[in-house]
Amino acid sequence: MAQTLLWCGVIVALAALFTVPMTTAGQDLNEPLVPGEKDRCPVCGMFVSPYPEWVGQVRHSDGTTVFFDGSKDLFKYLLSLDRFAPDKTRRNVAAVFVTNYYDGEVIAARTAFFVAGSNVMGPMGPELVPHRSLEAAQDFAQDHDGRRILRFDEITSAMLRATL
Repeated sequence: MAQTLLWCGVIVALAALFTVPMTTAGQDLNEPLVPGEKDRCPVCGMFVSPYPEWVGQVRHSDGTTVFFDGSKDLFKYLLSLDRFAPDKTRRNVAAVFVTNYYDGEVIAARTAFFVAGSNVMGPMGPELVPHRSLEAAQDFAQDHDGRRILRFDEITSAMLRATL
């Protein structure tokens, strides 16, 4: 009986461990956060909070959240984790968020449409401008001389160098 209770306890503990993989210390890692006054972009070192219309963020599975002053630096970080966060891997990325250009709402980066090569500048110059829908990205590209509309998985280091 005692051994059965012990195994039941182990099973319950394991079930609890595996049913909350995206939560650390009560945080829902699928929800975006708001940067504080002292949060800096790990790529360029700029303070992030003065540019709420450009903020991006990466939420790691260990609860760490990293903020960016634009999508361009967010992708530089993700594509060079070994340089900017050697203790992290792509597998440890729980969620990625960007700020939708037209309404300033934070959206999931993996579902966004990014316009490259437009005449709209971010805090650090040329920027990947995120949009919630393809239609919004197409309208923006037409109005602002955008050269390409890209999805999350299409953005590479070479593309960043060539397009921006």
